Formats: sequence, C-alpha cells, structure tokens
Amino acid sequence: MPKTMMRNLIPAAVLATGLAAIAVAQAPAQPVAQNAQAPAVAIMPPGGAPRSFADLTARLAPAVVNVSTTQKVEIGRMRRSPGQPGNPFEEFFRRFQEQQEGGEPVTREATSLGSGFIIAADGYIVTNNHVISAGEGRNQPVESITVTLSDRREFKARVVGRDPLTDLAVLKIEATGLPFVQFGNSQAVRVGDWSIAIGNPFGLGGTVTAGIISALHRDIGSGQYDRYIQTDASINQGNSGGPLFDLNGNVIGINTAIFSPTGGNVGLGFAIPAELAKPVVDQLKATGAVKRGYLGVAIQRLTADIAAGLGLPKDKGEIVANVEPSGPAGRAGIRQGDVILKVAGREVDYDNSLSYIVATTPINSTVPIELVRDGKRLTVNATIAQRPSEAVVAQRAGLPAEDDDQPEDDGSKAPGIEAAKASLGITLQPITPQLRQQLRIDEKVQGVVIAGISPSSDAVAKGLQRGDIILKIGQKPVTSPAEAAAAVDAERKAGKDTVLMLVQRGSTPPTYRGIKLIPPKG
Repeated sequence: MPKTMMRNLIPAAVLATGLAAIAVAQAPAQPVAQNAQAPAVAIMPPGGAPRSFADLTARLAPAVVNVSTTQKVEIGRMRRSPGQPGNPFEEFFRRFQEQQEGGEPVTREATSLGSGFIIAADGYIVTNNHVISAGEGRNQPVESITVTLSDRREFKARVVGRDPLTDLAVLKIEATGLPFVQFGNSQAVRVGDWSIAIGNPFGLGGTVTAGIISALHRDIGSGQYDRYIQTDASINQGNSGGPLFDLNGNVIGINTAIFSPTGGNVGLGFAIPAELAKPVVDQLKATGAVKRGYLGVAIQRLTADIAAGLGLPKDKGEIVANVEPSGPAGRAGIRQGDVILKVAGREVDYDNSLSYIVATTPINSTVPIELVRDGKRLTVNATIAQRPSEAVVAQRAGLPAEDDDQPEDDGSKAPGIEAAKASLGITLQPITPQLRQQLRIDEKVQGVVIAGISPSSDAVAKGLQRGDIILKIGQKPVTSPAEAAAAVDAERKAGKDTVLMLVQRGSTPPTYRGIKLIPPKG
C-alpha cells in the first residue's frame, strides 16, 4: 500500500518561539512611489503572456508591508501521564526545572510574522486577523504589532477592527503620504487569468510570485463564509494578509491559507476575494465592527446522501437543521427540514451559500425566500435582522461542550428494534429516565437513542455513534423504536434507498444525515 501524505490547510503565517529577529522587506532600487493606486500597464505580447512583471512589481511592492507581533506565551512543564513509565533523564530535567522555576509559570516571548498592504495614504493597512491574534490554542493577547515598510521604516500599529468570521483585520499607523493600492473587481476574474502575490514568506522580506487563477468560490471548510480564490502563485507561511493582484495592479484577493502535505507551497493557495473583503474592510475602517444580515437558522449543504433522502437534486439549496423560534426565519414560518433554494432571487448553490447571501442582504429588508417542504415549493417572506455577536449566536444555538458519555444497552426488546437493525445497521432504544439523566438529555428532546451500531453499516460511515439521538426519520418525528421502524419502512415503500435522519449529539444542534438502507435479504 502506498503511503498517504497528510494534507493540511494552514494559515499562511509564521509563528516563531524565542527571541526571533524580524526580517523586513527589501528596499526597492528606485524611490518609493507616493501613490500605487493607478493601474500599471503590463507589456503584453501577441501570445497574451506578459514578458515581465518587473514594472508592475516596482509600482505595487512599496504598498506591501511586513506585519509582526509579539506576545507572551506560557511554556508548559514536562509532564507524564499517571502510570506511564518515565525516562530517567526526563525525570531528572523535570525536577531540575521545577527547582529553578520555584513553581512560577514560565513565559517566553513569541513572534509571529505575516504580510499586509496599505489601502490609504494616511496609514490604513489590511491584513489577516490570524496574523495579529495569539496562536491557535493560546489565550494570551498580542502585546504589540509592528509594521515594516519596504523602505525599512518601522511603525507601531493599532487595531482599528477585526473580523474573525472572514479572517480580516484593519490596522492603522501614524504616517502620511504612503503608497497604497485599491481593491479590484474579483467577480470579473476568470479561471486561467494571471495573478501576482506579494508578501513576506518565512519572514524573508518582499517576495513576488506569479501564477494563474486555478479556481473560484472554493470552500475549504474554514468557516461559513468560505468563498476563496485558488491560485498556483507560490504562497507560503508568512504570505498571510498579503495581496493577490491582477495585471491591472488591483487587489483581487487577500492571501490567507495554503493546502499542503508538507507545510510548504505545492501550488494550492487560497485568497479571500475582494468582493467579500472590501465591504468588510470598509466597515472595519469606518466603525471598527461589521454588521451582517441574520436569518436565525442552522443549515447544512444538500449533499448527495441528504438529497437522495429527500428525493431532490444535489448541490441546489441547503437544508434547515434548526430554527431559532424568535428569529426572522421562525417568524416567517420556516421550519426544520425545509430546503431553502433562493433568497431575494439569488440561488443557494455551491457557489453562493445561504450564509453568504443572507450576510450580504441589507438589514431590515423584507425578502422572498423560496423553499421546498414535503416535496412542495413554497415562498415565504422574511425580514432580515442584524447578526448578533458570536457569543449570543452560540448561546442561542446551544453550543456547550459535547458530552462523551455513552448509554448502556439495557437489552430492551421493544418492538421495532430488530427491524431498525436489519434496515439501518443500528440498534435503537427508547429514551428512558435513566438514559435521559446519564446523557443529560433535555426534557424537551424526544427521540430514540442509538444503543448499538454495526461497524460495516453506512451509519458508521456517515459518522453516527452510540449515544446519538435520532429525532426524525424521513421528516417524521420518532419517539420509539417502533415508530422509527415504521418510518424507515415507509421510506423504503416510497422507493427510496437512502433515509434522511435528523440526529442530535449531546447538547449540540441537530444535523441531518442521509443513511443508505441495507438491501432486504432475498
């Protein structure tokens, strides 16, 4: 068997621990341009490819900056798990460390490096939020931010505003007469167009790479507003926050992530498109915060298995997994299990997610929402609200930590248990008072508990496990194994080979799963 390389989506930024020297951008050969906003003309031969990017680079590079941060990071002491045999040398050094530290926490200065670009002559700078935030898994705040220009001048920067949902941030330095660049129209970009990335990979200083646009509207699983431009221009750690230019010298994207088995460039770089970034940057620059539209639903992509369970085509629409009763969707009559197809005439599909459409819909506007319910098309009108803070959204959705406790199979032989096992490969049991207490199931939750599951079943492949609660089968609520078996039988008689189930795990919001039926034995 060939060895499979691990693929990682990683932010294109560098985190160095210790007293790391900050590499700065190289000074250009000619004086820094006072205004980089005017499009530079690339020399294009008859074949269409530029002979050189030098003139364009000389004009744009002065507006690209190095962004570095410092923070205090607590260094954990050496530990070993109870009962785990320890290395004698490790034990010696652990005791020595404890004696030297006197029990006090040990901290060390950490430095992160990234890129950014100037968007106004008076010192407004765009970068990624992760460039100016503490590293993943760390709670310590960033202590200082330094911006280094291409002419080696350094400035302390303050944060004007940041938006974790889109991974964008706006900084301000006290300077005037700076070169700057402007956002272009990323919606006019086509696959195959040239692109130029300028940034500070690995903290080496100003670096220019070129390539083509490889894909548009990429969803890389990093958040609800994934809409990345993919490019094969070399992007590495430290390029985060730097601009992706078109051949007119306009910013069409902000380099943010790479897809790599090695941590280095393999030709898969991702940039936040200007169409998404510019409205966010404009709001951050003006008010320090971002306002978005809000519908009050938890949604899922209409994957092939879920679509099969609903008898609908895939990749068109998204299914509502949960509805906030007092939110805009709840007041409009949208229900759990509805498949939303259009909002204000804009189709919900792979390129335009419901989250993106709603977020960019004017707040307080009343818009038609087209949906499918029980196989029928309906249109409801909803008034878009302003999205509350992420803490409030999480609280409304009920997102405490997941409970890992598993139920005990009490051996119950309630009617329907064997039928469910034969059709789905899962063993079900009612929610008894003991199970409700053991799994901390809210009194409002009604369903059946998965007590056992066949390792070879499609249910396992779709991520189901013991302790999950099945709330609905085929959009019908089920409260007993018998009801579950009847619902599965009804789906089979309707000619379906995939059953749609609404499943809840712990206190997390429910999600839909499409589970293939086990063919009946002949």
